[in-house]
Amino acid sequence: MKILVPIAQVPDTTAKISFTDNNTKFNATGVQFIINPYDEWYALVRALELKEAGLAEKVSVIHVGLADADATIRKALALGADDSFRIDTDPADAYVVAQQLAQFIKNNPYELILMGKETISYNSGVAAGILAGLLDYPYIANASKLDINGNTAVAHQDIEGGYQVVECALPVVISANKGMAEQRIPNMKGIMAARTKPLQVIPAYPVNITTKYEQFELAPGRSACKFIDPNNVEELVHLLHTEAKVI
Repeated sequence: MKILVPIAQVPDTTAKISFTDNNTKFNATGVQFIINPYDEWYALVRALELKEAGLAEKVSVIHVGLADADATIRKALALGADDSFRIDTDPADAYVVAQQLAQFIKNNPYELILMGKETISYNSGVAAGILAGLLDYPYIANASKLDINGNTAVAHQDIEGGYQVVECALPVVISANKGMAEQRIPNMKGIMAARTKPLQVIPAYPVNITTKYEQFELAPGRSACKFIDPNNVEELVHLLHTEAKVI
């Protein structure tokens, strides 16, 4: 079995976010970028665990983006991925990412595509589902546990009050949630080995681009708390209606 782990590059959670050109472009100056945690901590690490258990022969990572992500891809190699690919384009949205990945996988089949449930930058959580649809593969969303039994993937999905077990035949697309694996830190041997592992750059495939970003806006900062006398229900209702606008 071969496993493909798509990874996204996202700003570190401590980065100060700003925009340029009249709020139409993200300002990357001084921003530290990392592998999207859901892709790294859960999808990639679980893929490596499956290989270490003798259930997979190779773990590859792939990124849809420009050359500024190469260092981020090298970290995935340092963690233990065998090889890597970068589709050379700046994707407009998750649909473009899914289309690029689908074209690559049609030319380079993998039995298991394992990716994070969402990115911490946009939090849309739709790329995996779109990819499965484009490939006509089964899709298991938000899996918190994954095992492989022969040609069958067995996944746990957390639900209210417990979890449900989902089984399906390979090939399959699975999005990983918390609980799938535990975070790893690259060791010196892995860092040194990553320097010589393959990172193949692939020209972008022709795909449909249906959206574009017109403008970005920062979320409003936190406002001061208002304390209402517990006996003053009328004022509380008034503020919830006129200021918070939740009723």
